[in-house]
Amino acid sequence: MTSASLSDAANKLGRTQPAVSAAIKALEDQLGLQLFERRGRKLIPVPEAQYLLAEADAILSQMTRVRQTMRSLSGGQAGTLRVAAMPGPVSLIFPKFIAAHVKEAEDISISIQARTSNQIAELTRAQSIDFGFADASEHEMSENLFRSVLITADCPVALPENHPLTQKDEISFADLDAQPMGTLPASHQQSINLANRFAINGYDLRATIESQTFLPILHFVAAGQCCTVLDPLSIFLVNAPSPMVPGVTIRPMKDPIRYRYAIFSPRYRPISVIARKLLDAWQNEVMTLLEEAGFNPQLED
Repeated sequence: MTSASLSDAANKLGRTQPAVSAAIKALEDQLGLQLFERRGRKLIPVPEAQYLLAEADAILSQMTRVRQTMRSLSGGQAGTLRVAAMPGPVSLIFPKFIAAHVKEAEDISISIQARTSNQIAELTRAQSIDFGFADASEHEMSENLFRSVLITADCPVALPENHPLTQKDEISFADLDAQPMGTLPASHQQSINLANRFAINGYDLRATIESQTFLPILHFVAAGQCCTVLDPLSIFLVNAPSPMVPGVTIRPMKDPIRYRYAIFSPRYRPISVIARKLLDAWQNEVMTLLEEAGFNPQLED
């Protein structure tokens, strides 16, 4: 149809002229109609052949697009990504990580949700996100509806930058005895662990500020109104080159309590290649950040 002659078509296809003639005859037999009128050595296409050419072009173009898309998907260069993280990481390090890892992607649609740890677990149970990052304190790690990877690390202390304790290299629980403290809700596992450690040693845990997350507490720390035993990843809210909460000093703890993070992924919802790559990369990123900060991370499936 697009060649000057039958021999030209044969040359383009890398076949013999009799083979092309036989192929045309076989196609006409299959369709039950004649595609060309033979006028001497010329083949003149009939109107039905023009229709077939247009449809074939559309089909072949679509096949090419599908092939290119599948190659992009298999290489993690295209697809959809639905993720969620708790408020602290989603404020800075999590979206920064996602943006850095998808910048070379050719065609990707991204949904990033800020949710509580309970909500992230529910989204994963419903198989509606590719993966989520939360704290693990409120979840049964043997959950049947999602897979989870547990990461634990030492908790540091956040102090007002002019606090006398900033002169010390390490902070003990004795140093925090009767100090005004910011804490997560009393039902949170980190608060339970903190209260137990104070009680065991006979120290006074003077909780003056309570919040669902550490970000609001850090503003009270910066204002000089309390100290807080912090989840380790929240240090990046105050230690970044352009900190979200300036005026806070971080110190490691002597004999610290451990914070528990979890990466949740759905058990019964296949996730895309790019989502799987990002999940694995985020796990490595968290471990690297915690290791470089000196918080002794440990990984557990």
